[in-house]
Amino acid sequence: MSKLTFERPIIQRVNAGLPSKYGIPRRLEPISHIDGSSIRSLLEEFGSPLFVLSEQTIRKTYREAYRAFSSRYPNVQFSWSYKTNYLNAVCNIFHQEGAWAEVVSGFEYHKALENGVPGELIIFNGPDKSIEDLKLAISNNSLIHIDHFDELYDIIHLSREMNERPKVAIRVNMDVGIYPIWDRFGFNYENGEAWDAINRVMASKTLDLIGLHTHIGTYILSTEAYRIAAGKLASLAVKLEKKYGLALKYIDMGGGFASKNTLRGAYYPGTDTAPSFDDFAEAITSGLMSSEIKPDHLPMLVLETGRALIDEAGYLAGTVLATKRLSDGRRATIIDAGVNLLFTSFWYDHDIRPVEIVSDQTEDTTLYGPLCMNIDVVRGNLMFPLLKKGDHYVIRRVGAYNNTQWLQFITFRPNVVMLDMKGKPHLIRRRESLETINSQEEIPDHLKNFNL
Repeated sequence: MSKLTFERPIIQRVNAGLPSKYGIPRRLEPISHIDGSSIRSLLEEFGSPLFVLSEQTIRKTYREAYRAFSSRYPNVQFSWSYKTNYLNAVCNIFHQEGAWAEVVSGFEYHKALENGVPGELIIFNGPDKSIEDLKLAISNNSLIHIDHFDELYDIIHLSREMNERPKVAIRVNMDVGIYPIWDRFGFNYENGEAWDAINRVMASKTLDLIGLHTHIGTYILSTEAYRIAAGKLASLAVKLEKKYGLALKYIDMGGGFASKNTLRGAYYPGTDTAPSFDDFAEAITSGLMSSEIKPDHLPMLVLETGRALIDEAGYLAGTVLATKRLSDGRRATIIDAGVNLLFTSFWYDHDIRPVEIVSDQTEDTTLYGPLCMNIDVVRGNLMFPLLKKGDHYVIRRVGAYNNTQWLQFITFRPNVVMLDMKGKPHLIRRRESLETINSQEEIPDHLKNFNL
């Protein structure tokens, strides 16, 4: 019989409920498997830390979202937001499910083309489209969402120079009762700038205005804000048809739907506060259906949600490096993944679990990453089991933004694996090495040699 691990005695306040010998049960239920695959065996095979993505969860979540909107509106099209997670395997799952590509840079545009997305099914957003980017998008018949007047004038000039009719939409920002207002991107609705841009497009006679677009913010918890936004875009569409006789082909409501992650400082967990896809769909489709748009002219509804489609499918697993006591007596646990890999830890209180069954005893703990930076705090404080060096952890809902905003800093970026529909792991991005880092550098001849 093996010797039991010593657990030092602690005093813990009992508030309510049926206590155990440690007080109120605070056990964090361990997560030992993802889609039937053992996390421990995945770490042994692919190294620690390790990102794990679930194909089952991605497809299930997408189909749930599509059902919510398509059951309420006759013509719905999702467009996968590349900036949320542009690993090719992830993008191709969404494309297999029927989603177009939504990109915000020339890099992402080329990535979508390389993935095999037809040019006419790529939505090109963002304020930074170079002349070369615009030429390529125009020649590929892509949908260009105009962000500012300088871009509009460039596209008008290119349309004449190339003797092409670019397909464009106007991005509109507006007050929907959420502050701060996302007015950095697009043309403002309230001050008339959006209507001015529409008129300039129509006056050019060389552009095809086929849509309107808005993106009201990120991690939005208010479905009413989307109802207001849909109504305002619909009013512009009605005004456009009355003045020019033009019925728009689509209205793009962008993304920004909240996932079930918990924002830092939030009183209630995201699992309790995040609206469902049905909630968002009800608000958006009601805003369009109750407008004055003629029933036989209802535009296609385009959605670019990223976070809510992919967050749930992502995990970050790893190993405890060490434990120690801080100067105030609190417990600190150091793990092998820092904020360079988990950028979203700056704004989420991530759900972190042990992989193995551990003691019922928990303690107020700070979880640090391995970086030599004081800001490398994955969780500032949480009641966490007394893990020790070599134990494993797993962090849930990390599928959005972490594989696009991560940094190569102090440590290499790790392997990423995807579990297929049968739970079989596939390596979809290799771990960095010194060779991959150095391959991007050039050393001038006079700095190649030295004597110490």
